Amino acid sequence: MRRAGEADRQRTAVRATRGGLCVQATAFAAGIVTFSVTVAALFVSPAIAGQGTTVASLSGGALAASASTSLALSFATNPDSSRVASPPTLLAAALASPAQRVVEGQIKRGDTLAKSLARDGLSKGAISQIQREMAGKYDFRRAKAGHRYRITMNQKGALLSFHYTVSKTEHYWLENDGKGWNAWREEFDVRREQKKIAGIVTTSLHDAIEDLGGAENSRLANEYAGIFAWDLDFSRGIQQGDQFRILYERTFAPQGKGRERNLGPGRILAARYHGGGGELQAIYYETEPGRGGYYRPDGTSVQGQFLAAPLNFSRITSEFTRARFHPILRRVRPHPGIDYAAPVGTPIWAVANGVVSYAGWMSGYGRLVKVKHANGYESYYAHMSRYATGLSVGQAVRQKQVIGFVGSSGLSTGPHVCFRVTKDGEYVDPARARIASTVERIPKSQWAAFKTTRDRRISELGPAPIIATDEAM
Repeated sequence: MRRAGEADRQRTAVRATRGGLCVQATAFAAGIVTFSVTVAALFVSPAIAGQGTTVASLSGGALAASASTSLALSFATNPDSSRVASPPTLLAAALASPAQRVVEGQIKRGDTLAKSLARDGLSKGAISQIQREMAGKYDFRRAKAGHRYRITMNQKGALLSFHYTVSKTEHYWLENDGKGWNAWREEFDVRREQKKIAGIVTTSLHDAIEDLGGAENSRLANEYAGIFAWDLDFSRGIQQGDQFRILYERTFAPQGKGRERNLGPGRILAARYHGGGGELQAIYYETEPGRGGYYRPDGTSVQGQFLAAPLNFSRITSEFTRARFHPILRRVRPHPGIDYAAPVGTPIWAVANGVVSYAGWMSGYGRLVKVKHANGYESYYAHMSRYATGLSVGQAVRQKQVIGFVGSSGLSTGPHVCFRVTKDGEYVDPARARIASTVERIPKSQWAAFKTTRDRRISELGPAPIIATDEAM
C-alpha cells in the first residue's frame, strides 16, 4: 500500500488506439481507487446490471461506476469532440457526483418503447418527457424490436439522460445540462452509395424484393411496405404481375487499411408501386435537417390517411359481410368488420389519430379498445390478449401507435383481431373507409426545393420495369 502522504499524487496515462480511445487514470486519496475508461470503436456498452450504486453523468456520454474500490467507467463518444470530457474531468466527476442508477435495455418483440421503459422503472411522467423532448429528433412510432436504450436516473428515479440506439450508425441523445434539456442525433462516419432494384411480383412482395438481394433485403422489404402502408394493404392488395422500384442507400463503415464493412440497406430515397389499384410513388424529403418523411409527388405526406390495416397480419379470415355463418354461435349473422389472423402478442395500432373511447371487456368482443376519430368515425379492435401499457379512456393516440396486442378473448376460435369502423354510429366497410385527417404538406416556402428533389429522384428511379433489375448507381 502507498502511504497517505502520497494522496496528492495523481498519475494519468492516455493513449490513442485505432477506432477508439483508451484512458487510464489512477488517483490516490485516503486509499487506492483505480479508474479505467475504455471506448472501443464508437460505443462500448457497460455491463452494469447488478453492480450496485452507479455514479456520475457526463455531457456527451454516460458514466457508470460500481460502489466497490475498483470502478469501471464507460462512456459513448459524441462526434463533437468538445463534448467529450478529458480524463481529469472524468476523474473529478466520478469522485464528486451523487449516486445514480443506470439501466440498459432492448425493445422486445411485441413491446412498445413506453412499455419497455416502464418495465425498467421509468415513471409515466419521465416517459412522456422523453417523447416530448425528443419529438423534433426522433418519432418513437418508428421504434422497433432490437432497438437499444440506456437511461440514467438519480436516486429518486428522476431522469437525467437518455441514449437511444437505432443502428450501429444512428444514435439519439437526451441530456439535462442543468439549464434545460438538450436532444441531438448522432450519425457516425459512414459511406453511402445509391442503389436501385426493380422487379415483378410472382408470389409475394417480400419474396420478390428478397430474391433480388438475399436476406439483406428482408429489412428493405419491410421498410418499403411501411412507406405505402397508408395506401395499400400488402397482404391482400398484391397480385402477380405487380411491379415495384426502390431507390435506396447502401451503407458501409470504414474498418481501416482501406477495408469496409457492409452495414446493409440504409434509407429508402424513392419508391414506386404499380399494380391493379394504380400507381403509388413516394419520395424522402427533409423539411429541416435530420427531420424528414415520405411525400407523394404532389407534396402530401403518405401518412395523412387512414391506415389500410391495424397490424402486420398473416391472413384475413373473415371479410366485411351482411351475412356470415358464425363458427361458435352456429347461425348466420352480419359480420360488419374484418378479421385479421396473427400470432398472439402481435402489436395492434390505431389506424388514425384519435381519442380512446373504450378500453375493457365487452361480452363477445372480449378485450376491446375503441378509438374516436374526426368526422364521426370510430374504430374497434376486439379479442385482444392485453392492452398497451398505460392505455386509458380519454387518452389521445396517434396514428400507428400501439394500443394493444393480438389475442383470442371473447367469442373467438383463434388469435386474431376483429377490426370494425363506424361512421356516425353506423358500421361501414373498413376496407373502403377513409378517415379524414389533417394532411401534412410540403410548406410553400420549400416547394421549389422539394420539386427539384422529387424530379431528380423519380428520374433516378426510372420507368416501370419490364424485367427485374439490381444495379448500383
